Amino acid sequence: MNLTKQTTAGFEKQFGYLPTGVWSAPGRANLIGEHTDYNNGFVLPFGIDKRTYAAMSKRDDSLIRIGTSFTEGIVEFELGETEPQDLDWALYPLGVAWVVRAGLDAGFDLYLDSNVPIGAGLSSSAAVECSVALALNDLWDLRHSKQELALIGQRAENEVVGAPTGIMDQTASMLASTDAAVLIDCLSLETETVELGLEAQNLVVAVIDTQVSHRHSDGGYRSRRDACEKGALIMGVSSLRELGQLDLEAAKSKLDDLTYRRVRHIITENDRVLATVAALRAGRIEKIGPIFEASHVSMRDDFEISIPELDLAVETALKTGAIASRMTGGGFGGAAIAVIDKDLLPGLEMAVKAAFIKAGFGAANVFTVSASAGATRES
Repeated sequence: MNLTKQTTAGFEKQFGYLPTGVWSAPGRANLIGEHTDYNNGFVLPFGIDKRTYAAMSKRDDSLIRIGTSFTEGIVEFELGETEPQDLDWALYPLGVAWVVRAGLDAGFDLYLDSNVPIGAGLSSSAAVECSVALALNDLWDLRHSKQELALIGQRAENEVVGAPTGIMDQTASMLASTDAAVLIDCLSLETETVELGLEAQNLVVAVIDTQVSHRHSDGGYRSRRDACEKGALIMGVSSLRELGQLDLEAAKSKLDDLTYRRVRHIITENDRVLATVAALRAGRIEKIGPIFEASHVSMRDDFEISIPELDLAVETALKTGAIASRMTGGGFGGAAIAVIDKDLLPGLEMAVKAAFIKAGFGAANVFTVSASAGATRES
């Protein structure tokens, strides 16, 4: 049974009637551009072929009922003046409803199903937010653009969930295209499609999920954002987007060492995003190897968001023949990605398994993702 039918059946079993429709949105993998989004920089994510499905129907009262394939029972919330709190995973869909509540005249029944890995740095949260936002937009005829819906999802995560994330995840989930990445200018919110062309070169993107779960609402993410804001304030700019490599010498003299390293990562990472785009557009994907390596080193040493499991995953992928590899996502756990020949995948899985056992780590999960279309109505 495909996930659209499975989600429809789950809704009917949970609520006793068929949903009005089913909407879906992909998780995302980020090729490059980590923590640059909330600094108004550049990012290059793509939607993946693992999605969250939202079956929904309007109600005649203000009650919201949410069921899922991955939890027992139903979460109920009365949509009113009180912001939802302390509801764990349910804050993601409820947060979206809370942000758009001015346009809602009724509650809804919602059932969620998903095959996006949770905690792997593949933005399972944005997939939930975007599938629900698109469903609400259609059912209530709110007429928001996909970019506006992405901003609604971000507000939900920032204001209700309490995770200080940027706009990348929701924009990628909403605007993704098949076999392409999305270059996002997080200052202007302009987007450009960047063709990947992996299939023609027998290449795939492998995800090495360390299965060390992370949460953006924890303090490590916030402290990195605070350091970036501190650096921008001391340097006299509204965001680190305004600084380039020529400003690093002045920054080193003005900032303490930790803040300087945080700022250096953002400045150099923006350049690496644009260099990756240039290589892809020139059909020279082999050039991204050194760029990805520099990105990972910067996240490990300057931004300090990698962990030993991620470092080992990247090292093992490169030894196995990947043309490029780096950690992806917010860090403190999650996954690494590797651009690798399809024929080398079995060797990569074996090598990662052996390396993790030797290091005394938990089991890692290796799987491939392909660039997939953005949020859409399925039925």
